[in-house]
Amino acid sequence: MGGINLEVFKFGTYLLFPIGIMYYFGTNLDNRFTVHDFWPKPEECNKLPQDREEIKAEYERIVARQKLRQ
Repeated sequence: MGGINLEVFKFGTYLLFPIGIMYYFGTNLDNRFTVHDFWPKPEECNKLPQDREEIKAEYERIVARQKLRQ
């Protein structure tokens, strides 16, 4: 059987292996696991109207589109 040195080595391995894995996968996530161009750019997204005039213009656009369908 192994002595105290083997037990210390096993304890260190049991302790440092999960910590090392968590450190590897927990740091620098943006560069390691990103998918480039996954999210659309802000200019490619739909924009919600913010003020009364924009809401009215959007409503009129929707009504005009519905009238064309009928």
